[in-house]
Amino acid sequence: MDTSLSPEEQAIAERIEELREQLGDELLILGHHYQRDSIVMHADFLGDSFMLSQMAAESNAKYIVFCGVHFMAESADILTNDDQIVVLPNMRAGCSMADMATLNEVESAWESILHEADLRDPITRDDPTAVASEDDNFLVPVTYMNSSADLKDFVGRHGGIVCTSSNAEGILKWAFDRAGKNGSVLFFPDQHLGRNTGDAMGISHDLMPTWTPGIGAMGELKGSRIILWHGFCSVHKRFTTAQIDEFRHRHPDGIVVVHPECPIDTVKASDANGSTQYIRNFVAQQEPGSHIAIGTEINMVARLADEHPDKHIECLDAEICPCSTMYMIHPAYLMDVLERIADGEKPNQIVVPASIQEGSLWALERMLSIKK
Repeated sequence: MDTSLSPEEQAIAERIEELREQLGDELLILGHHYQRDSIVMHADFLGDSFMLSQMAAESNAKYIVFCGVHFMAESADILTNDDQIVVLPNMRAGCSMADMATLNEVESAWESILHEADLRDPITRDDPTAVASEDDNFLVPVTYMNSSADLKDFVGRHGGIVCTSSNAEGILKWAFDRAGKNGSVLFFPDQHLGRNTGDAMGISHDLMPTWTPGIGAMGELKGSRIILWHGFCSVHKRFTTAQIDEFRHRHPDGIVVVHPECPIDTVKASDANGSTQYIRNFVAQQEPGSHIAIGTEINMVARLADEHPDKHIECLDAEICPCSTMYMIHPAYLMDVLERIADGEKPNQIVVPASIQEGSLWALERMLSIKK
């Protein structure tokens, strides 16, 4: 057990381990990379959100305790079978980015964009996911994994698809094929991932207008290729080119790697960008003695520094705080739900209605059928 824990934290950690042993194979604890070490130490698997959901689906555990945020637990419930119970230790653990796009807002924007951009809804053709003809002009929705289940359902029913930060380019290529030469893609909720991916694909910024709920389009919708939703990650938007400049001043040969949820100027100024798993792999491949600045959540950066003592690893923003919603998963909450599971309860169960699961599964299965 970690000797750096306080007596109270030590007691909680020991009780969690007792409960894990008591529940045995019926229990699976999943921990996201952004969780604190006092949670990660109890996780059976550590990873990004979709990988963890897939692990839940592949397991035979009855209770899936997801130490992440709400949309992640929803994805796990969608992918697991009806006999598996997905539990979120703290029901207040949401995602500020996911909350920036609600179903009502997207439905309203969808109708407005179709009208203003003179586009068609894929749902109006026999196969909403068919490859478009040369002259077609469909609006194809793409939602980032960091979104609610009802938005994944909306996307699935309108011929669209889900993406992750590691497969966004391949997903956009798929969506463009379904939109047609004169069509467009509505990408939500993270504008930065959409803009960075579009830029990497050679799409000019004037063809990627931003849609702000309650305000409308910033830029010309007609003829656009990607319509970006005005959402963002409150952690990743903090990383700046000034921070990169300061790091390079201290370490001229230093290396900077950031997450594609960062603003585009930050991404362009870095040496590399990619998903949480990409960042982990990138750091592992660097030479011993390398100075590496990472633009992502501080818990993950600190863990990478511990894992690679032969390298000089730091967070790009020295003052950055942990993801506030991830931090809501406290060991005391984890202990509490495990106590209640051991008592025969189903605490904080995440249940996505069957009516919403259907369209969500369509969108997720389309994603899984596509190579990066």
